[in-house]
Amino acid sequence: MDPVMALAGLGVGVIVGLTGMGGGALMTPILVLFFGVPPLAAVSSDLAASAVMKPFGGWVHARRGTVNWALVRWLCLGSVPSAFAGVLLMRALGGGDSVQQVVKVALGVALLLAVGGLLYKTYSRRSTQATGAITDVKVRPVPTVLLGALGGLVVGMTSVGSGSLIIVILLALYPMLRANDLVGTDLVQAIPLVAAAALGHAIFGDLQLDLAGAVLLGSVPGVLIGARLSSRAPAGVVRAALIIVLLASALKLFDVPTVPVLAIVGVAVALAVFEGWRRSRTGPTAAAIAAQETGVQTRR
Repeated sequence: MDPVMALAGLGVGVIVGLTGMGGGALMTPILVLFFGVPPLAAVSSDLAASAVMKPFGGWVHARRGTVNWALVRWLCLGSVPSAFAGVLLMRALGGGDSVQQVVKVALGVALLLAVGGLLYKTYSRRSTQATGAITDVKVRPVPTVLLGALGGLVVGMTSVGSGSLIIVILLALYPMLRANDLVGTDLVQAIPLVAAAALGHAIFGDLQLDLAGAVLLGSVPGVLIGARLSSRAPAGVVRAALIIVLLASALKLFDVPTVPVLAIVGVAVALAVFEGWRRSRTGPTAAAIAAQETGVQTRR
């Protein structure tokens, strides 16, 4: 059991628990680039690890009430059979490196669009005021099933997207979802999705249990830590983490070298910290003004 691989699993697990995404988009490239694992074995082992890891994070969110079960049901109705079909499709294409590259680029573009949507939501007065409960979200079954099927197909083919692509889908269809509810719903719907894809790969003999076990050794406690942070953290913190992980995942899908990715992520983290500090400075002033105005109206 490789302790370095387990440590990498711990880091990815924290990110998955905190943001609901990053497993395939981060873990698979780590296995291939840093540990020299063949791509097909990396995909199947990552899926198997995710199938065991994500229930732990989903359980924490379910206890906190940050899961929309209606959304989970409709997404899984499309994604589960589609994930198994994605594995069969990759087998039929005979490796499909060019297909995987096209899917990776398309997913990278989708993630960048999601970053733009989250930034708009953060700075739009209208959307920042829309922080109602998750029960206020009206589920649209047909588009949810269809887009769940698209996500399942991509996951079955590449192992990427069980969190990242579904996050994009949920953002597009249900912009009123709070960041915490977005993460919780995404984590739970991904459980049967990655299980179906992992089963498909296991049937064809791609799964390496020792590799999946090493990843799981670190990722299970990591996802528990991340999920507890996510379910308790302010929506703004979770949203900032989502933006940073989406950005990093998109850059890696575009095959950007690690050093520039780390530099860009470092800048994004610094900007997020600065924005949080700025809001903490302006927040009390606004509250004091509001209290002062209330006092004036009371005296009148």
